[in-house]
Amino acid sequence: MASWLGGLGSGLGQSLGQVGDSLSSLTGQISSFTKDILLEGAEEVGDAATELHMSNSRLREIESINAAQKFENDRLKKVCSDLEEKHEAAELQIKQLSIEYRNQLQQKEVEISHLKARQNALQEQLQKVQTAAQTAQLGAGVLPAASASASYVPEVRHVSGFEGDDMDFGDIIWSQQEINRLSNEVSRLESEVDHWKQIAVSSKVQGTHDAEQSEICKLQNVVKELKQNLSQEIDEHQHELSVLQDAHRQKLVEISRRHREELREYEERIEELENRLQQDGVSTDAVDDSKVTEQKKKAESLGGGQVEELQAVKDLEDEIRKLNHKLSAAKAENENLLKEQEFAKLEKIQIAQDYEKLKSDFNVLQRSVAEQDALLKEQKQLQSKASLPQDIVNLQQALLEAENEIARLSSLNQGLEKELTSAQHKHENIISSNTEDQNSEINQLRQDLERKEQELDESVAERETLIAELEELDKQNQEATQHMITLKEQLSKQHTETDSIIKQLKLDIECERKKVSELETEKMETIKELDSQKEKLSHCSYALNDLHITKQQLQDNIKNLQEQLRKAQDCNSHSKKEIGELQQRLKEREEELHVYLSKLTEKSNEESTCQDLILKEREAEIAKLQNDVSKKKQINEDLQKSLSNLRTENGKLIAAIEELKQELSDAISEKKKVYLEKDTLVEALKMEKRQLESELNETEKRLLEQAHKYKQTIEELSNTRSMDTTALQLEHERLVKLHQEKDFKLTELKKTIEQMEADHQETKEMLTTSLGGQKQLTDLIKEKEVFIEKYKNQALQVKQELEEYMKVSKKQDVLKQSLEEKDRSLAVMKEENNHLKEEIERLKDQQSRSTPVVEPKTLDIIIELESEVTQLKVIKNSLEEEIKVHKKTIEDQNQATVKLQQSLQEQQKEIDESKLQCEQMNVTHERLFLEKDEEIKNLQKTIEQIKTQLHKERQIIQTYSSDLFQETKVQTLNGENGNEKHDLSKAEIERLVKGIKEREMEIKLLNEKNVSLSQQIDHLSKDEVGKLTRIIQEKDLEIQALNARVSSASYRQDVLSLQQQLQAYVLEREQVLAVLSEKTRENSQLKTEYHNIMDMVAAKEAALVRLQEENRRLSNRSENSSQDMSRETIQNLSRIIREKDIEIDALSQKCQTLLTVLQTSSTGADNGAGGVNSNQFEELLQERDKLKQQVKKMEEWKQQVITTVQNMQHESAHLQEELHKLQAQISVESDSTSRLQVDYNGLIQSYEQNEKKLKTFSQELAQVQHSIGQLYNTKDLLLSKLDLVTPSMATTATVSQLSGVQCSPPEALSEECKLLQNELEQLKKRLQEKDSTIRILQENNQRLSDSVATASEIERKSQEGTESEMRQIKEKHDVLQKSLREKDILIKSKSDQLLSVSENLSNKENENELLKQAVTNLKERNLILEMDIRKLKEENETIVAKCREKETEFRALQETNMQFSMMLKEKEFESHSMKEKALAFEKLLKDKEQGKTGELNQLLNEVKSMQEKAVTFQQERDQVMVALKQKQMESSALQSEVQHLHEKEQRLNQELERLRNHLLEMEDSYTREALAAEDREVKLRKKVLILEEKLASSSTAVENASHQASLQVESLQEQLNLVSKQRDETVLQLTISQDQVKQYALSLANLQMVLEQFQQEEKAMYSAELERHQKQSAEWKKKAENLEEKVVSLQMSLEEANAALDAASRLTEQLDIKEEQIEELKKEGEIKREMLEDVQNKLMNLMNSTEGKVDKLLMRNLFIGHFHTPKNKRLEVLRLMGSILGLKKEELDQLLSEEQRGVTRWVTGWLGGGAGSKSVPSTPLRPTHQNIFNSSFSELFVKFLETESCPSLPPPKLSVHHMKPLGAAGTGKISSTLPSSQMQDSPVSGMGRRPDANPFLAPRSAAVPLITPASSSGHLLMKPISDALPTFTPLPVSPDASAGAVLKDLLKQ
Repeated sequence: MASWLGGLGSGLGQSLGQVGDSLSSLTGQISSFTKDILLEGAEEVGDAATELHMSNSRLREIESINAAQKFENDRLKKVCSDLEEKHEAAELQIKQLSIEYRNQLQQKEVEISHLKARQNALQEQLQKVQTAAQTAQLGAGVLPAASASASYVPEVRHVSGFEGDDMDFGDIIWSQQEINRLSNEVSRLESEVDHWKQIAVSSKVQGTHDAEQSEICKLQNVVKELKQNLSQEIDEHQHELSVLQDAHRQKLVEISRRHREELREYEERIEELENRLQQDGVSTDAVDDSKVTEQKKKAESLGGGQVEELQAVKDLEDEIRKLNHKLSAAKAENENLLKEQEFAKLEKIQIAQDYEKLKSDFNVLQRSVAEQDALLKEQKQLQSKASLPQDIVNLQQALLEAENEIARLSSLNQGLEKELTSAQHKHENIISSNTEDQNSEINQLRQDLERKEQELDESVAERETLIAELEELDKQNQEATQHMITLKEQLSKQHTETDSIIKQLKLDIECERKKVSELETEKMETIKELDSQKEKLSHCSYALNDLHITKQQLQDNIKNLQEQLRKAQDCNSHSKKEIGELQQRLKEREEELHVYLSKLTEKSNEESTCQDLILKEREAEIAKLQNDVSKKKQINEDLQKSLSNLRTENGKLIAAIEELKQELSDAISEKKKVYLEKDTLVEALKMEKRQLESELNETEKRLLEQAHKYKQTIEELSNTRSMDTTALQLEHERLVKLHQEKDFKLTELKKTIEQMEADHQETKEMLTTSLGGQKQLTDLIKEKEVFIEKYKNQALQVKQELEEYMKVSKKQDVLKQSLEEKDRSLAVMKEENNHLKEEIERLKDQQSRSTPVVEPKTLDIIIELESEVTQLKVIKNSLEEEIKVHKKTIEDQNQATVKLQQSLQEQQKEIDESKLQCEQMNVTHERLFLEKDEEIKNLQKTIEQIKTQLHKERQIIQTYSSDLFQETKVQTLNGENGNEKHDLSKAEIERLVKGIKEREMEIKLLNEKNVSLSQQIDHLSKDEVGKLTRIIQEKDLEIQALNARVSSASYRQDVLSLQQQLQAYVLEREQVLAVLSEKTRENSQLKTEYHNIMDMVAAKEAALVRLQEENRRLSNRSENSSQDMSRETIQNLSRIIREKDIEIDALSQKCQTLLTVLQTSSTGADNGAGGVNSNQFEELLQERDKLKQQVKKMEEWKQQVITTVQNMQHESAHLQEELHKLQAQISVESDSTSRLQVDYNGLIQSYEQNEKKLKTFSQELAQVQHSIGQLYNTKDLLLSKLDLVTPSMATTATVSQLSGVQCSPPEALSEECKLLQNELEQLKKRLQEKDSTIRILQENNQRLSDSVATASEIERKSQEGTESEMRQIKEKHDVLQKSLREKDILIKSKSDQLLSVSENLSNKENENELLKQAVTNLKERNLILEMDIRKLKEENETIVAKCREKETEFRALQETNMQFSMMLKEKEFESHSMKEKALAFEKLLKDKEQGKTGELNQLLNEVKSMQEKAVTFQQERDQVMVALKQKQMESSALQSEVQHLHEKEQRLNQELERLRNHLLEMEDSYTREALAAEDREVKLRKKVLILEEKLASSSTAVENASHQASLQVESLQEQLNLVSKQRDETVLQLTISQDQVKQYALSLANLQMVLEQFQQEEKAMYSAELERHQKQSAEWKKKAENLEEKVVSLQMSLEEANAALDAASRLTEQLDIKEEQIEELKKEGEIKREMLEDVQNKLMNLMNSTEGKVDKLLMRNLFIGHFHTPKNKRLEVLRLMGSILGLKKEELDQLLSEEQRGVTRWVTGWLGGGAGSKSVPSTPLRPTHQNIFNSSFSELFVKFLETESCPSLPPPKLSVHHMKPLGAAGTGKISSTLPSSQMQDSPVSGMGRRPDANPFLAPRSAAVPLITPASSSGHLLMKPISDALPTFTPLPVSPDASAGAVLKDLLKQ
């Protein structure tokens, strides 16, 4: 609170301080303005510097005022802080008070509720007691009287107050036992659970598996129900515990309240006792007063003698001795009291022993009861399973009643003990306090006596000294008599002092007597209290005896109940054990079921077949369980039987309980008091146990009925028998006590209710006052909370928006990723598409080149591929649609982000607006500066907009170019895929991979650019977006058309040429774009510079206008000021001269008057008074000389002033000349500015011309580009023609080559070659011409670009020149502007300072006002608090008055009590009379038996008469008693009145004596004074006579002297008057002249001051301006140096950039050349590939044609080989031939067996050749081999195998698995390891090395191709040969296997 208030105060102080400062500044300004107007004539200022000086001086003054204000402010702040601290302290006190009052209120409310409950109970008790009393009165006999003291009542209440404490303790013990029992049950259940788990584990081992799921569910439900029940029981127990704790707290509160009440009662009693003591003291005071009066009389009679004083001291000592005797007697009585206390202690110890015995018995009973409770609760639990009858409930009720009775007995014992201890403590306290008070009082008396003795000694010594002095005084004379008078006065004073001391002593004695009387009364009271305590002890002993009797009876009953309960416990334990076993089994089953379930789940997955067996086992188990259930049912039936047995036993128990009830009813009738108090506790516990309440009420009703029955029986018995007097007495006493208790309780309740009401009112008032203060704070806090909530809401909104932005950004990232993935997938799909297209084209080619018969497989493949292509197209379209959707979503999100950003900006604007509202005061002063800043910002914005537009245009161009580039690249790729059908190398694949990666990088970069562009596109207009969309649609159409073209086969050849053209175009376009971008940049720079120059010119014009206006003002001011100054000085001088002339005239007149005076004096010198006049004239002459000197000085001053005025005129002339010069300079500057404007206009025109030139150049460029486009078109046409010509050439060449190879005539070949060479040369020439034209065009392009560059450079130079000129002009202009601005700034700063200071002052004043208001508020609050305190005091007084009223009521009740006691005595008398009547009747009966009827009648008459007399006597006695009491009351009243009268008489007597003494003293003093006055009169009369004589003589002398003096005085006066007149005239003239001189001096001083200030300020101004100019020049120099350095650095960076650009251009040229070379090489490679394909096709045709034909050479060689082999091995050769020809083994064997001889001979004769051709299919032979035909066939074959088994080179790895596929199709293009040169050279070398070989070998080997076309996985030539041709075929060797392997295959066949 303090910090918050401090913050508020500081904030208010700041705001108000500003207002105060502004106000004070206003007042300061007004005062300074008035001063300026007044001092305008004296202080005329002619320059800005003087104004500054004046403003500085004013500032200082204002600062001093400000400092004073600050000091005041600090002081007020301190006062405010002190008051705030006080306020906070007061608030804290109020809070504490409010908290205390609230607590008290709560306590009072609780007490009210309890009191209400008790009141109800008491009313019920009253009703019961009244009924009992009525019955008792009907059948009452004669009883002896018994008295009960009223002092016993509070102790009884004490018992009732502390009685429930033990019961609370018992409840807590019971609750703890319940908790322990529950915890034990929980632990037991846990142990059972563990046991069941162990059993489950053992059952698992035994192997019992699975149970029905339905039973498991049932058991689970049972378990759940049990758990729920358990939890409910736990909750109930917890609730009961909490309720018990609440009840315990309430009881504690009640007990503490009762304790407080008893303490209050004891305090009231103590007060009453003290009042009584004081009353007793008053009676003793009267005696003391009489003694004091006697002592006074004695003292007066003695007359101040020593003997009398000694006697008084002795009397005092005697009195002290008497007091000591009394004290000793009191001590003896105290000792007697202590002895009685010891007896009481012994009795108490006995009672405590009895109580301990009772306690032990009670503990035993409690344990048994706790056991019974446990049993009963277990039975309750069983009731949930099997419902027991309500007999058990009755048992519980009976047991509870027994417990309650036991608890009541124990509480009674405790109450008695506590009463005893409290009585002892009180007795000890009273005794100790009495003894201590007595000792302290005795000590005080002794000290007082010692003091008085010392004072008496001192007075005795003084008396002796006085006597001695008196003896000496008797001897002395009249002086001694005077001394005597003074001594008598001293003595009278001392006498009064001694009298006062004696009075004090008497008062002390009276006080001591009063204290003694108080002690005696206290002693009496203690004796009475001891008597009352003894009576109480006797009553307690009676009560204890009764309790012992009842306790024994209860113990017997409890023993019987215990025996019966044990039997029931045994039965219950059996049933419990059985139930526990059943529960264990249930739990075991549950756990087993859980285990089986888990196993079932496992086994259901593993074993599906074994379910039937498991089901059977389950059925068996179910049967077992059913048996178990049946057994359980039987057990339940047994339990029911046992329960029926228990019921019978319960019936027996109920009978026993009824007997117990009869026995208990006697005890209940004796202790209704205890029951009623217990009922109040039961009512408090009703909320806890409502169910038990109803049962208890029923039992109580039954018990009351039984009690009434028993009372009736007792009354009947009393009629029959003579009643025991003791019992009746006890009952009577109890009734009386109950009545008294009820009355007292009622009074107490009334008191408490009234106190509660008063307290309630007080608390209400306090709360209202505190609430009033708190409401203001709460309002403030609410306002603050509202603000905080607003800011929180704003913060939450901002957070939410940020979270939304974050989510949007995350979504965008996800979309970007998905887009990238889609792009990648598209690229992959496109590649697959391309590959598929290539495959389709290949298949078409194969179909076109192959035989017209098409296989069905290929058609199926084509259809499948087409379907796949269509599917892929559909997928592609769907993906494209998805991409569009994603793009749209991205755009929407971007728009949403923009909207959110706008909303954020709006919120920020709102926040800024709230800030701006606070800063509006400052904004008004800074508007001029802000306007300039806004102009600059607008210019910057325009520049930024132009830049952004340029950037957008560039980006659009870049994107456009990049799209085109992508399209071209796609087209090139498609073309390459179309043309490069089979042979792509690894390097090209790697390049493609790199290209793809680069593409991905570019895509990422483009995505990033798109994100940045999307923000910029938002700013673009809708028209631009529409245009862009149209362009994109057009591009899409173009791309689709190109795709359509690419898909067709006719445009494939054109694609290469188009690619080259496109690349060239792209390069040129990039160059042109670069040039354009540079031009646009330059254009934008020029525009910005133009705008800047325009702004500068406008600013300069405005500044010039301002300067001209200011110059005019300054010139006007200077002229006016100079003219005014000269005029005023001339006027002043003329005035001075006139005044001087007037003075000179006056002086000349004075001189003339003086001369006349001298002449008159010379004539009158003959008279007597000549000397005096001469002296006066000398003085006058001296004065004249002085005046002359002064006049001379004044003339000198005048001359000086004239000279100064002349000098001033000269200076003003100089100043006017300087002004003229300044005006001339300004005119020159204006001329220069006009020239600058002319130059600027010229520059603008030149700039416009340059722009026009640029436009023409751009048109020329467009034309050039158009011409280049036309050239490119022509070039494309030529290239297409070339491409058409070249393939035909290639085909013809290949055909010619093949024909040449195939033994065609050589002449045709040579002719065709020549023709082709000619055509090639012509085409080459045409190509060279085209290249030259292209180069020329490029050179023209470069020249144009160079010319453009030169033009731009010229423009730049011209612009730089103009810029340099403009800069110089700007610099000059800036210098002038700065000099003016600095002056303006100085003046503004000073004015701002003035304003700020004035604002500060006004703020301070406001702060002071606020603080004053705060102080007044705090004072008002303090006044309110004081009013509240007064109200509380008044309420306290009202409460005190109420308390007094209650005391009066209490006394009235005591009187009524006395009347009741009288009534009781009367009743007792009546009972005695009844007894006497009964005796008389007995005598009469006896007389009847004897037959003496007459005597009986006489006796009866006598008895009647006696009775009547007795009645009359009794009435008379009562009347007498009442009259006696009244008389006693009257006598006591009369005694008190008599005492008052005695006191009054004593006081009146004392006053009379005092007055007498005073009168005597007054008479003595009057006589003394009268004598002294007479003596003085005599002396004075003598003196008067002497003085009269002296006066007569002196008066005569005086008259003579006065006459002479008067004459002289008159003459002197006349002379003086003349001289004084002359002097006055001269003085007047002097004063006038002096005033004039002072005025001249002041004006001169002012003029000098002005001159000096003017000179100093001019010097300061000139020096400051010089320094500024120097600083400015230095700064400009520095800036120029910095700019030069920057220019140098920029030039360096430009050069570096140019060099880098050159290098980049070189690199690009080199790259272009390299790319062209690569493309040419690619073209050559493609031509060669096409040649190869043609050759392969021809080979294929040849192979197809030669298939199935026999090679003559091979057959011939085999035939010859057969005959060369030996005869033994010729069969093998024949078999080999048969296997080659396809003959079977069986046919061969038959042929060989039938015609062996003939065949062999024929074969040998037929085959006559060499074996040279056996190695035809193999590789060419080495030169080492020779044509060896002599050896056998097998030997040659073995040699061949050996040569083939060890080859020189390893076989090339040409499997399909080792090749890298190009794409998804897997075409399997393979390049052989051997180059084509080797392939072609190998057969030639073979030919060369074997000249003897057959000539057919060379073409055959050349015809075998070593490169396999990869149409299928194997070789083309290894395909199966058709069976239609049975002729022997030559097997070509595959590159996959060696020739040896082929031969092995042949052998296997």
